[in-house]
Amino acid sequence: MPNLFLIVLLFSSLSFICYGLGILLLPRMRLEFARYGLARMRWPTGLLEVAGAAGLLVGLRVPWIGAAAAGGLCLLMVLGFFVRLKIGDGFVRGLPALIYALINLYLLAKLLESARIY
Repeated sequence: MPNLFLIVLLFSSLSFICYGLGILLLPRMRLEFARYGLARMRWPTGLLEVAGAAGLLVGLRVPWIGAAAAGGLCLLMVLGFFVRLKIGDGFVRGLPALIYALINLYLLAKLLESARIY
């Protein structure tokens, strides 16, 4: 049975690949980013999510790359959570971003431990 770290890493990576591609390709995401007041940030956000997901997968072989990716995704999700609060969506609608931030914080800690960076 795979360990918790691997399951969480694969879950996060798959989630960010799917959501990042959705940001880049789906018309409804264009509307969402306009609603957030961040229409110009849609492409950079989608690309960062897909790159972060790829970085997590590379992190299985090169932990410091995975750690950088997990840290970046964690930061992106913290910012996403605060955007949701700022536009009035409230805590509950921002909760998924906060949960993904915590997931990637866990991955960051585990990958740093694996890479013996800190």
